[in-house]
Amino acid sequence: MSFLVVLGALCFLMFVAYRGYSVILFAPLAAMGAVLLTDPSLVAPMFTGLFMDKMVGFLKLYFPVFLLGAVFGKLIELSGFSKSIVAATIRLVGKERAILAIVLVCALLTYGGVSLFVVVFAVYPFAAELFRQSDIPKRLIPGTIALGAFTFTMSALPGTPQIQNIIPTAFFGTDAWAAPILGTLGGIFVLLFGLMYLEWRRKSALNSGQGYAHDGELRNEPDAFHGDTLANPWIALLPLLLVGISNKLLSSWIPHFYGAQHTFIPTVVGTPAPVVQEVGKISAIWAVMGALLIGCISVTILAWPQVRTRFTEGSKSAISGALLAGMNTASEYGFGAVIAALPGFLVVANALNGIPNPLVNEAVTVNVLAGITGSASGGMGIALAAMADSFIASANAAHIPMEVLHRVASIASAGMDTLPHNGAVITLLAVTGLSHRQSYKDIFAITLISTTSVFVVIGLYYLTGWV
Repeated sequence: MSFLVVLGALCFLMFVAYRGYSVILFAPLAAMGAVLLTDPSLVAPMFTGLFMDKMVGFLKLYFPVFLLGAVFGKLIELSGFSKSIVAATIRLVGKERAILAIVLVCALLTYGGVSLFVVVFAVYPFAAELFRQSDIPKRLIPGTIALGAFTFTMSALPGTPQIQNIIPTAFFGTDAWAAPILGTLGGIFVLLFGLMYLEWRRKSALNSGQGYAHDGELRNEPDAFHGDTLANPWIALLPLLLVGISNKLLSSWIPHFYGAQHTFIPTVVGTPAPVVQEVGKISAIWAVMGALLIGCISVTILAWPQVRTRFTEGSKSAISGALLAGMNTASEYGFGAVIAALPGFLVVANALNGIPNPLVNEAVTVNVLAGITGSASGGMGIALAAMADSFIASANAAHIPMEVLHRVASIASAGMDTLPHNGAVITLLAVTGLSHRQSYKDIFAITLISTTSVFVVIGLYYLTGWV
């Protein structure tokens, strides 16, 4: 019965998300409904002491990354750099390869440090124009953007500053560049098979005579892109390169500068307690924040005339986007924390603990919890907070490097996280003006390919010993 309560809460949250309701509202309702059916006396204590505590704790750590990523993405947009990057990519691969062009643009922006939520807003106008010119059904746009922004550049490629690649650093003592060979090979797997799937879908639509407007009324259509005067693409790429390079350098410099721990005493009235920072657990987050700040400053300097006149209004929309993205993820994180505290969750956890192989155990655990919470970062955070010590002990016994644990956890988080109630999926469909019924099939297919990739990476490690 306890397991059915957990399953029912998850199915309810997925259902309301599929119907288009806000998970910020329904995640706490689903979580408290599960608590009510388990022990009614715990509803209020669980809501305040667990749901809200975990939700706010997540925002405390990661909201600055959401905010700076959103502002950086908005500056890239206001400066015209995003248009320049898109136009250069189109010239490189050709307009007839619209799917490949959009995947590459999304990958470039995401790997450069732009929040995947911001990438959705920035790339959609160009994706719509490209798909319209190529007469590819609009319903394939979400799957295309999901492949470029939600998969290999989010979690597999070494050095990516996305949160899903940062969270494991606090548990395994690694950095964002952990297991570069395995991460790169896993990313290539997702990219190739994802493109093969989308190309198959495009050809099937073409053979059936289905064009851009085949699914009926088009909503949220952007203005057509006419290719006005653009910045030099190399100049446009410079801020993205600076973010990547700065993140790498700061990841090495910060621990050396502060040491393993840093303590300071606030200058206030009285005798305040010292504030202690465990640098090893947050240095990667500091590095990403610093890198994004450098990126914001560089865009402002390189495109000051364009940015100056539009930054006031542009920054408001960026902040709104960051708040929405952060609250979606944090609310799902709180939902997952409550579910993890219920007896029914023990049934799931005990079943997962029965997997003997440490890497497969970690991959399945992170994948399942990412699916339950509807959040890659939320599910991985819960899994590692609860089981990281067990994973580390098993890995040490099997002589598996911590870098491999890091990469497996990161890639696994980008698997079943994109179920219907996922915040990024909801945002993507809302921006493109499409529904779950129209486009979720393709997003789920990309999800399955991404899920498979973590087991490919595990197999490659055992076959070759590569890290």
